[in-house]
Amino acid sequence: MTSSRTDTLVDVTMPQMGVSVAEGTVVAWRVEIGDRIEADATICEISTDKIDTEIPAPVGGIVAEIVVPVETTVPVGAVLARIAPSGASSERPSELAPQPQAPTPRPAAPAAADAASPTGNGATRYSPVVQRIAAEHGVDLAQVTGTGRGGRVRKQDVLAFIESAPVEEAPLHIESPYRPEPVPAPVEEAPLHIESPYRPEPEPVPTPPAAAPSPATVGDAAGPQLSRMRRQIGEHMKRSLETAAHCTTWIEADMARVEAARAQLGVTALAFVARASIDALREHPALNAWLEGEKYTRHSAVNLGIAVSLGEDGLIVPVIHNAHELSVEGLAVRIKDLARRARARELSPDEVRGGTFTITNPGQYGSIAATPIINQPQVAILDFEAIIKRPVVITDGEGNDSIAIRPMTILGLSWDHRALDGALSAQFLASVKRHLEGVTLR
Repeated sequence: MTSSRTDTLVDVTMPQMGVSVAEGTVVAWRVEIGDRIEADATICEISTDKIDTEIPAPVGGIVAEIVVPVETTVPVGAVLARIAPSGASSERPSELAPQPQAPTPRPAAPAAADAASPTGNGATRYSPVVQRIAAEHGVDLAQVTGTGRGGRVRKQDVLAFIESAPVEEAPLHIESPYRPEPVPAPVEEAPLHIESPYRPEPEPVPTPPAAAPSPATVGDAAGPQLSRMRRQIGEHMKRSLETAAHCTTWIEADMARVEAARAQLGVTALAFVARASIDALREHPALNAWLEGEKYTRHSAVNLGIAVSLGEDGLIVPVIHNAHELSVEGLAVRIKDLARRARARELSPDEVRGGTFTITNPGQYGSIAATPIINQPQVAILDFEAIIKRPVVITDGEGNDSIAIRPMTILGLSWDHRALDGALSAQFLASVKRHLEGVTLR
């Protein structure tokens, strides 16, 4: 390829999928070198510790070069491919012929009836993401109706198919599990000695020392390896622990008024905690910030991250941008929608980046205390634990104490001691507590 030709090529790069994401992995190519592609059409699929997503072509033209092979992890900004913009010949030119170092296109799935995305020889191709999900759940992709371009089967189609599949119940016993005890075989008695029982003692034979067990044989058999997302989450969490000076502060809050108010509105307590946190961040803006190396940046807008569990697949933090503009009801709607689409793998890249403060909610599973790891480069993360009725001492307006049963929760704040101090962190938690206990009932 000549230098003049190279100057006209447009790079397709690994996008920034969030401030905490430093790299991504190419999991499938949708094109081959020499293919014509339209602007905004999907050129490849990538995976990060946040989401799996499709990368659109920045311009229309001919794919001139594929730089990164499938299953290769590269940093943000790395060149994935290059496109010769529209105006190039529609025929496959010799200078765009595959080079020896060019990666092999995405692997083809077993042949199936999917006429919308066939290869040249009539076999069907599915993306590795679709194949992986199908394999994990035993789904025959030929039975899945595709909603992608030209009927292509997308991961959303597979997930919807799995959710709609009937759950088979375990079969009942159709015969008795009881079996009679086996009759023991007769034991032959040893014959009586008919000669002298005395015999010289045999010389002991030395026993060679037992060989040490091989490390590969110690313990249980090796199970499946961690998923790519699980590995990337682990690397991100370890990096956060090595970067930030983690400290954690806890406070108790009486949730009686929240419980009464949410029953009226029909929303979860998390929406009230989100609104109280936003109000507290307005009072203590030092926590609504990033610390990148020595660069400390306070943000005027509250872009609130809400941690969502994906089960065995890991954890993702969708972001509610400009959350300070929303009421409790508005926050409840956004949280529910983001959580649903996160579990369906339908989030866009913009919905997992730009967060300025994060809330995690393990209390929905009954836990009562935790020390969450800060979502870099944020400087704090709030942990919302289970609401549990307990006897507590309350004081009336005249200063009289009594014991009452109240729905209580523990709020934990993990914060970066490089950017914050304990006093400010405690003040922030006290502000969240005040807003929760002062919720106005309708």
